[in-house]
Amino acid sequence: MGSNTDYPPQSPYWTGLLGRCPRCGQGKAFSGFLDLAKTCDKCGLDFSFADAGDGPAVFVSLIGGFLVLGAALWTELTYEPPFWVHLVIFLPLTVVVCLGLLRPLKGLLVSLQFRNKAEQGRLKS
Repeated sequence: MGSNTDYPPQSPYWTGLLGRCPRCGQGKAFSGFLDLAKTCDKCGLDFSFADAGDGPAVFVSLIGGFLVLGAALWTELTYEPPFWVHLVIFLPLTVVVCLGLLRPLKGLLVSLQFRNKAEQGRLKS
């Protein structure tokens, strides 16, 4: 993962949510919308250690589902609109909320992996 002695400690929460390098806090962690960069463009940190897996998707479905479903339920109980109103409002809202949460949560999980030096489990032989 590289040496951290030359860099001041960075908050994994801010660097992760902003999509910054977890070591220097300056470089970009993403090369695309969800694709991690190979290395940091400022400090050269190799991001090969990072494997967020399905974690971001799980958190997005839990948080986004709670928000959108709660809003849809409140709307239904308060206004009792026709079904098409739910489709027009809450289908796009679901897409926006899920896509809006996915990148920051992936960045947060990668930053926390770096901060906690998380690695694959190994059996002692």
